[in-house]
Amino acid sequence: MTAAPHSRARVPSPTAAAGGPVSNAMVRVTRLHILRVRQLFRELGLHPGQELLLMHLWDTGPQRQSDLAAVFDTDSASMSRTVQRMERAGFVRRRRDPSDGRAGLVESTEAGLALRGQVEQLWTDLETATTGDMPPAEREALLRSLAHLERNLVAVQNAECDARPPAADAGA
Repeated sequence: MTAAPHSRARVPSPTAAAGGPVSNAMVRVTRLHILRVRQLFRELGLHPGQELLLMHLWDTGPQRQSDLAAVFDTDSASMSRTVQRMERAGFVRRRRDPSDGRAGLVESTEAGLALRGQVEQLWTDLETATTGDMPPAEREALLRSLAHLERNLVAVQNAECDARPPAADAGA
């Protein structure tokens, strides 16, 4: 007897989320999008988000790990685990920063660079799967709406950061 295939159909909207239908829709779509990313990039040996780190390194060249943590808005321990995992897979390497021997740089390896064409193709495939038969005008409208939502959320984040009192100096 075989198990029924696991369905990734639409996630039901909980009644408690009725006050936030846009946010609820974004969460549901994001969940499905991440599942698709996981499926596509698993074939390359990448976990979700690692392709973004590689793309950033391809565009910028070697970066300090602390700068990567800031760019990806994560803590240094999480970025360190990500870099270690990618280093074990052979996609990135760490080396000393020649301008500051105390700091390390993270850079793509040849194996990481070799993934570029495949990552670009999978990113195109993801876009096709995500937008399906959506007409170009609707895609453009969606992009404008998402940019608007992003600006709103950035403004809220910035206002919250500005409203926080400065952290007490731990060394004082």
